[in-house]
Amino acid sequence: MATSFDDSATRGKRAGFAKRISTHLALALVSFCLMQIFIVGRMGGSLVLHLGIIIAIGGFAIVARHLERRWVMLDRSGLSREGLRLRFRRDVLQLWCGSLLGALLWIPVAMIFHALFG
Repeated sequence: MATSFDDSATRGKRAGFAKRISTHLALALVSFCLMQIFIVGRMGGSLVLHLGIIIAIGGFAIVARHLERRWVMLDRSGLSREGLRLRFRRDVLQLWCGSLLGALLWIPVAMIFHALFG
């Protein structure tokens, strides 16, 4: 499991952690968007829920940009490669858990919305 967070696709290239986190952010954003659209669509989403998706994606983009800036600064710092690797794994785990669980939060929101407004 730990090797999946080590990003084996860029292992031979020796890419910086900032570039690798950007790749994870892009994939997490796409999966976040697709899951939200699928869940709201399956729950019989209304215009209000679709507007909520737009707001959630905007919030995700703001957080993603902050995380990307953080990794650009960390990549330029003098931290050891092992210290960066540990931080990278933690941030990637938090990113993917937040992305997947954040998208799944639309299930109870849609259920409550349909219970209140039919």
